[in-house]
Amino acid sequence: MTRHHPDSLTLMEYSAGNLSEPHALCIRLHLDKCSHCRSRVDTLDSLGAVMMEQQPKVSVSETMFDDILAKIDSVPALEQPTKAVPKISLLQKLLGEDINNLPWKRQLGDVSVLDITEKFPGQKEQVVLQKLVAGGKAPAHTHRGTETTVVLQGAFSDQKGVFNQWDFVVLTDQDEHKPVAVGCEDCITLSVLSAPVKLTGTFTRMLNPFIR
Repeated sequence: MTRHHPDSLTLMEYSAGNLSEPHALCIRLHLDKCSHCRSRVDTLDSLGAVMMEQQPKVSVSETMFDDILAKIDSVPALEQPTKAVPKISLLQKLLGEDINNLPWKRQLGDVSVLDITEKFPGQKEQVVLQKLVAGGKAPAHTHRGTETTVVLQGAFSDQKGVFNQWDFVVLTDQDEHKPVAVGCEDCITLSVLSAPVKLTGTFTRMLNPFIR
């Protein structure tokens, strides 16, 4: 069960088609497993369709945006059948093979990465797959910008809690964490970064000039 979700504003941007392709992919991967967020997006899509149909007659009030957010947040989680499309297949279509068979590059300690930014031509963000070996720890770090992440396999924990498969998390320069892979399998995530991370450990911070 997913426990960490995109916020209402992000889902509104997704429904409106305003997110970049990498960010939309993160949302889609989460939605495929989260009936609660699918219900919220369905509500947004319906509201958007009604507004488009009535556009010539609609007068936009100052509170309409807040009213829509309140309506989305009030939608209960529905127990809906899981969609038949396997979640990894979305990435298989993009990458051409299973994520466990990719040419991972050892980055630091227990962390391996694969930069797939070139799969999204014209995008400004960096798009990376990250693998943390089972039981492994990532170096303590913060962020120079925003990092949007969806867990593809396994789970990790930090000071904010445990993030399981298909959980969604957004981190900023206000967040500092040291993820630990929990469970018996490698933790693999897909992340979209607006800027490189910043290592904060006593020794690892010396590597910051080499991080791109």
